[in-house]
Amino acid sequence: METKLRCHDKIIQLINKGVDIPNPFSLDLGDEVKTENISSDGVKIFPGCRLYGEKTVISAGAKIGYEAPVTINNCQLGPGVELKGGFFSDSVFLEKANMGSGAQVREGCILEEEANGAHCVGIKQTILFPFVTLGSLINFCDCLMAGGTSRKDHSEVGSSYIHFNFTPDGDKTTASLIGDVPRGVMLNQPAIFLGGQGGIVGPLRMGFGNVVAANSVLRNDFIDDNKLIIGKAHHGKTIDYRPKAYPNLRRIIENNIIYLGSLMALQEWYNHVRRPFFDSQELGRLVFEGAIEKLAMAKKERIKRLEVLAGKVKTPGEENGLTKGRSEFHLKFSEIAGLFSGGITNSGIESSREAFLSAFEKSLNGKRSDYISAIQGLPAQVSEKGTIWLKGVIDAFCKKTGDILPSFGLFGG
Repeated sequence: METKLRCHDKIIQLINKGVDIPNPFSLDLGDEVKTENISSDGVKIFPGCRLYGEKTVISAGAKIGYEAPVTINNCQLGPGVELKGGFFSDSVFLEKANMGSGAQVREGCILEEEANGAHCVGIKQTILFPFVTLGSLINFCDCLMAGGTSRKDHSEVGSSYIHFNFTPDGDKTTASLIGDVPRGVMLNQPAIFLGGQGGIVGPLRMGFGNVVAANSVLRNDFIDDNKLIIGKAHHGKTIDYRPKAYPNLRRIIENNIIYLGSLMALQEWYNHVRRPFFDSQELGRLVFEGAIEKLAMAKKERIKRLEVLAGKVKTPGEENGLTKGRSEFHLKFSEIAGLFSGGITNSGIESSREAFLSAFEKSLNGKRSDYISAIQGLPAQVSEKGTIWLKGVIDAFCKKTGDILPSFGLFGG
């Protein structure tokens, strides 16, 4: 009874401050939820919803549960976000992001401005840059997708699409980059289209402007831009299966390190570029802190999955004994993980960062508009400076990893 009273009192507080709750008796509000972190400006919570978690933040204009009941646990919602039905946990949604009913958004997701999904979309450890659109009936966990310049020109994933992120050996070293961070954050790259009823076998990297035909399952990298890609079906056959053979171990390591380096670059972008834009919004600092937390969660997840793989490759088999490269990866993994515990700083990265930030501030000319307009309003030469800076961050992590694992000849070394 005491818990119910506390819930009731908090709902009364929300109603009194202006939150629209049409059926307050149907709302379940956790004792730990902080009512001061729910805006009174245009927020509407439809019947049957549940709000839990002391880190839950709901900004102005958010609409929750219009199509079906919504459960939110420790999520941070920016202005104008709409979560129309489903389950949402430990993720962040930036301005005007939205998800349809039947969604299951689990930990570690970041949906940036106007990113969205239709009904029955499942994601976890997924980062969608502005405008990226997911169709219906999609499983798109463990990946980052960028591309597109507006809601009319956006990267899209067709309905019934799957990012295959779990292998027969039980590995999840499968994170894929669809687009990239250094160019993607500039919001000036051509959209990517992944045709429906298709899939990607991670870890995979893909360039901007690519169009993938429907019903294609991709198993290789397509890092060139502006290609039409038609998947090739496997021929039917039966062959011996060799567990833990990892014939593509070098590629798996490379793609995972590039993904981790990309997370570090995105963290730099948030800290040095995006932070002031959050500060200008009500509850914006809390949403920013949520985004930084999700990037840390993503980094932790990728390191954890690589560590599991490093443990598996140590096991010699009758046919796939330890090669020098596999042994190096197993024995030196802690050194690789250590690279990402803090960061890499050198004069080249710092110089390119300051060159971009200086040009960025000059371009703003003291007038800090909304984030999307500010970034898309940058002259091409300024955007290029930013891309050089962030690419330098990724390259630095790649080089350090290559130095630790010389036997693989990683990254063209």
